[in-house]
Amino acid sequence: MIDAYEDPGKPDCRDGWRYLWWLVTRQPGRSVAGALLGSVWMVLMAATPYLMARAVDEGLRRGDMGALAGWSTALFAVGAFNAWLSIMRHRVMTRVRMDANFRTVKVVVGHAVRLGAALPRRAGAGEVVTIGVSDVQTIAGALTVVGPGVGAVVAYLVVAGLLLSVSVQLAAVVVLGVPVIALIVGPLMRRLQDTEAEYRERQGVLTARIGDLAGGLRVLNGLGGKGLFADAFRRDSQRLREQGYRVGSVTSWMQALGVGLPTLFLAVVTWLAARLAARGDITVGELVAVYGYVAVIVRPVAALIDWGYQVGRGVVAARRVVRLLRMEPEPDDGTCDAPPEPSVLHDPESGVRVPPGRLTALAGARPADTAAVVDRLGRYVPSEATWGGVRLDDIPLSQVRERILVADNEADLFAGALRELVAGAREAEDVDDAAIGRAVHAAVADDIVQGLPDGLGSAIDAQGRNLSGGQRQRVRLVRALLADPEVLLAVEPTSALDAHTEAAVAERLREAREGRTTVVTTTSPLVLDRADTVHYLVDGKVAATGSHRRLLEAEPGYRALVARDTDTADAEEVVA
Repeated sequence: MIDAYEDPGKPDCRDGWRYLWWLVTRQPGRSVAGALLGSVWMVLMAATPYLMARAVDEGLRRGDMGALAGWSTALFAVGAFNAWLSIMRHRVMTRVRMDANFRTVKVVVGHAVRLGAALPRRAGAGEVVTIGVSDVQTIAGALTVVGPGVGAVVAYLVVAGLLLSVSVQLAAVVVLGVPVIALIVGPLMRRLQDTEAEYRERQGVLTARIGDLAGGLRVLNGLGGKGLFADAFRRDSQRLREQGYRVGSVTSWMQALGVGLPTLFLAVVTWLAARLAARGDITVGELVAVYGYVAVIVRPVAALIDWGYQVGRGVVAARRVVRLLRMEPEPDDGTCDAPPEPSVLHDPESGVRVPPGRLTALAGARPADTAAVVDRLGRYVPSEATWGGVRLDDIPLSQVRERILVADNEADLFAGALRELVAGAREAEDVDDAAIGRAVHAAVADDIVQGLPDGLGSAIDAQGRNLSGGQRQRVRLVRALLADPEVLLAVEPTSALDAHTEAAVAERLREAREGRTTVVTTTSPLVLDRADTVHYLVDGKVAATGSHRRLLEAEPGYRALVARDTDTADAEEVVA
């Protein structure tokens, strides 16, 4: 089974079928063992009626107790050996499925990491979650074809050969019966793939909506939009339920046919064999053998139908994985190197100019406008932004990421110890305690560390669910400051803090980033007052530039924007 640190290999992303085949070929020894064990196991099941027929014809009919004892002993030995084979087959197939599961997880997670910030822009959160939670399991289940699937085909051929030695007529019925079953079940398999694909798509939409609801419930309550969101969720869930009924309808027919058709098959062959025995064309022992053969073949036929069901669902899931794996990360190419020394960042679209080594603030009535400027200066969207007079698009992406860090106030927080969380890309043990302490102090996060049971070693839940909103924001700021980038672009780094903490963060942030290029988006006068330069944006364009105090005097719109923020802060202090 694939090791946690093993390279999963390069997947075949041409289509869903080829991806499933790639999973099989990545574990050839185990796949061959599963097919071999599954085949021998099912063939030996067919040996049971043969041995029983010999015991009847050579032992009971002739009164030969020695022959009866010998064939009975062989029957017991084959049964015991086949039980052991069943155990080994199950173990091998479990490993085959687990390997496919973990390998797909590693491939998907690795590609998600390579996509980085491009992933949310190309795939919805619901689609990614559905792949990780549901599709991976479905793909693993489809690999039952390796063991029981191959074994069913081999057992079917062996039984057909054994029946040929008894009666050509019976063998013909068996040989022609399975293709007839395939013709009946085939259209249902195609229909299942179509309905399953649509179900998965709607499931991804609903999963994304659940995530939005969980993350923005408090905001929705405050805006009075909870009812509208709940109605939309109800409609989507009803559509998903209806589509689930359609999938269940097709599935129920396939499962019913998987049981009913082989049973009907058994009845037809038994009736024909009984007529042959009544005419004396076959012996009583051969009649028993025929019944046993057909009873045994019921299981392979049912396994083939189930295999078709599992593979059909697996192909749908594999197509979703392949669609994700086909997404290309941002190209790390460029014709020009980054400027060798700190240089001016310029966004022509908004008119924002960021001088090196200074603290610059962007203030606008719409947070989306200032965030868009940061996205362009951080090269997260195509733009004409320049760095030292060179277009950011012309600089290799790795050089941009190495020196320019965008710190989003909604950036993900992964589960783990607080020390690992703030260490970022570096190993936690490689980060100096003194450096962490300075970053914690600059982000006014000392109380967070002191309040946790094990300090920096304390476990933090995914997305910081065991922290408050203000604590999560300060932990994100600790991580950004500890990275100590040449250029830090921070989006609303203090929006969830009270006025007292915000003032302390503003003062310490300026001290911690002294001589380094820093940009913050904010409308807080406590932060704006400590900025060297403030750009006031209206409709995404720079309307005025200057110090906070000069803009207060000269720009009524800026004064109204900042005053509204001040009133909010004062109200929070009164409530407190």
